[in-house]
Amino acid sequence: MTQTTTDRPAGRASGAVVPVLAFAGIVVAVMQTLLVPVIKDLPQLLDTAPSNATWVLTSTLLSGAVATPIMGRLGDLFGKRRMLILSLAVMVVGALVSALTSDLLLMIAGRTLQGFAMGAIPLGIGLMRDMLPREKLGSAMALMSSSIGVGGGLALPAAALVAQHSDWHTLYYGAAGLGLLAIALTLLVVPESPMRAEGTFDLPGALGLSAGLVLFLLPITKGSDWGWASGTTLGLFAASAVVLLLWGVMELRLKAPLVDLRTTARPAVLFTNLASIMVGVSFYVVSLVLPQLLQLPKSTGYGLGQSMVVAGLLVAPLGLTMMFTAPVYARLSAKYGPKFTLILGLLIIAIGYGSGLGLMSAAWQSLVISVLLGAGIGLAYSSLPALIVGAVPASETGAANGLNTLMRSIGTSVSSAVIGMVLANTANTVGGVEIPTMHGFRVSFLIATGAVAVGLLLALFLPGRRPSGKPQLRASSEEDAALERAEQVLRGFRGLVLGADGSPVARAKVTLIDHRGRQAGATLSAEDGSYALTVPDRGSYVVAARATGHGPLASSANHTGDERPVDLDLSLPGETVSA
Repeated sequence: MTQTTTDRPAGRASGAVVPVLAFAGIVVAVMQTLLVPVIKDLPQLLDTAPSNATWVLTSTLLSGAVATPIMGRLGDLFGKRRMLILSLAVMVVGALVSALTSDLLLMIAGRTLQGFAMGAIPLGIGLMRDMLPREKLGSAMALMSSSIGVGGGLALPAAALVAQHSDWHTLYYGAAGLGLLAIALTLLVVPESPMRAEGTFDLPGALGLSAGLVLFLLPITKGSDWGWASGTTLGLFAASAVVLLLWGVMELRLKAPLVDLRTTARPAVLFTNLASIMVGVSFYVVSLVLPQLLQLPKSTGYGLGQSMVVAGLLVAPLGLTMMFTAPVYARLSAKYGPKFTLILGLLIIAIGYGSGLGLMSAAWQSLVISVLLGAGIGLAYSSLPALIVGAVPASETGAANGLNTLMRSIGTSVSSAVIGMVLANTANTVGGVEIPTMHGFRVSFLIATGAVAVGLLLALFLPGRRPSGKPQLRASSEEDAALERAEQVLRGFRGLVLGADGSPVARAKVTLIDHRGRQAGATLSAEDGSYALTVPDRGSYVVAARATGHGPLASSANHTGDERPVDLDLSLPGETVSA
């Protein structure tokens, strides 16, 4: 765990911050989707074997998985806006490298650089948490979290149109242009967050996590080519398990780890991340199945015979519905909590895939499936950052959301590998060409439904919204030495100011009063309700909070200066806790 170096909340952000950050997320999604229309032509375009051409896609996946948690942690340490701009700048460089070459190795290098843009999603969510008032935070994070689906849905028909009528390198020039526009808008509109985490960057942890992720994701993406039972595939899986285990042991011993595994082990964080994998699996299945079904010729007996552009337009409502779901999510979450909206979203996804089993005989039916799945995935994706933000300190928002985004990426990677294997094993060979079958499509939808069922089970284990009849102040400090500022300053009190409905209270005045009745410290709670107070000496204190529209409250707490972990729950009429 890390510590925030500022006690003041971020200043009010302009109304343009949310659309600008969401646009940056959409640009990242466009970068991922732009090659979909030309995937089957890559071997010919790059003059290489199909097995080599797949590295153009695999390289982006691997670099994105590695960069996401690392950029989130760097954002916590050095500024989220700064790292967001850096992520987009690296993406622009990678897009230009790819635009200027048809050489396989240079293309892979360019696509690897483009993968670094994946860090923009958690960084944008972190900026929103630091700057926005709580009444706007829910819908803003929902839009940012859904931007990956929105951009993918909108980019597919646009990329198909460009690929049909222009040189395919134009796709990269377009991505570079969008990246430059996102950078310019971020510089003009988005202020830097004042929230900082103390400590240094955990380079050994970053290298260990990177190695473990590459060793894990590489056999997932290449297992179909190498053989799932081959020595290479099994050996890499075994190596990834060993490396990630050793990395975890190392992280637990560090004062300022790359990923706070103790925080990650909290039920709210753990089950959210596990559910995120299942949501990622379900999201990618429709992206793999519907475009193929729509473009297969009618002569197959089940293909819908649509062009590449029309197929993209018919799938586009998936992303559009995700975008329009954001304000709906905000209202539902404010009333019932993000756990409820996650469960509701998963149920709608299950209905979408279940109905899809019988809605594959006409092009218009793809619209029905896309809208249903878009609504469900939009609710589910929107709930994930809210669940994470509500369970971690403000100084860990970037790293925690980076890890959550990584979990979704792992889900899409597993989905790609499993569905690809299913479609290949159920395909018919016609004229030397393998054609996916309706049976394979239906099995794929059943797999997605199974993933959703597992996600629902995991979501049920998430802690529910805490009932409370009065506003209360909840403070906690963790068993992590990184919370210490300096040797001469003792451990203090940290936590959240919560209202009667359990939601965070921003800009509440939190005052520390010593046993003589003198003020020993004061701060304002941040936009997420978090506060931090250091203690000048051992002894008994009263922690008091006051906010507009809420009654004052106070609680006594004892601070003895030792280093053992403490979890304070302060409520009227007050209780004494040894810290």
